[in-house]
Amino acid sequence: MTPSPEHARLASELRALRERTGLSLSGLAAKTAYSRSSWERYLNGKALPPRQAVRELCLLAGEPEGRALALWEITESGWSGRAKEAPRAVTAPQASPSRPTPTPTPEPEATARPTGTPPTVVHAQVAPPAHQVPHRPVSAPPDRRTVTLLAVLATVCAVAVAGATVVLVVLTRDHGAARHTAAPASSAVTPPTRPTCRGADCEGLSPMVTKCGAQPETLVRRRMSTGAWMEVRYNRWCAASWARTWGARVGDRIEMSADGAGSPVRRAKIKDDVDTDSFVYTPMTATLPGAVVTACFLPAASDTKECFDSRVSQ
Repeated sequence: MTPSPEHARLASELRALRERTGLSLSGLAAKTAYSRSSWERYLNGKALPPRQAVRELCLLAGEPEGRALALWEITESGWSGRAKEAPRAVTAPQASPSRPTPTPTPEPEATARPTGTPPTVVHAQVAPPAHQVPHRPVSAPPDRRTVTLLAVLATVCAVAVAGATVVLVVLTRDHGAARHTAAPASSAVTPPTRPTCRGADCEGLSPMVTKCGAQPETLVRRRMSTGAWMEVRYNRWCAASWARTWGARVGDRIEMSADGAGSPVRRAKIKDDVDTDSFVYTPMTATLPGAVVTACFLPAASDTKECFDSRVSQ
């Protein structure tokens, strides 16, 4: 079955989110409650994913969930048939009984007069006959077919306008969120998904569990000599930073720290094949605006340590 245009757009959005996670289908299955075959159907538009699956994918990608959920709402409406209920209610209209066409009353014929006889002029005022009194035609009331079609058109227009309004509101909100990420903002601004810790309370905790991993800033991204990738990320509301890697090998390690007296070093290790197919994160460390964050990659195949710095904007 060919997916609808709305379903195709949702599947395309889900595939883009999956690419941002860096996870394969097996990796998604390991990180979520849905199997590898289920994700294959969801991403290719063969089946409509549950709402919770869309939310979990957005969380893994570190992206706001508003746009994807709006597309899901529109697709789910058409998938379940709610948007088609009104057209299905149209029934073949019964032929309305034909109305007899009124036969006009014939005009009285003038009385013939002998040829050559001049007409006699009569100056009396005579009231016009009843059949000559002008009248306005009475419009026939709309039949059942017209009323039904108008109701169907009104319902379809209402569904279309509601869907467009939802997408417009979500896209406007996401565009505003993107502008907020691009420019440094006050730490008092609350993100769409409220994290559960801030500052020193985030020390040593997981960015994903605390929701600090939702809509962070990427301070720097580097590709290591082994081909693995590494990023340093920062959430301004949480006032904490962390590092993550993907495409690494079993035994590889990463570590990071923020400058400041007594700042701890946070570490993570790629332990198994599931980790090689997923993002691996260090715990967070409290980080102030203007701080320098140092991250290092330690490959299992050598003793070389690859390090680089990044700075949090003021």
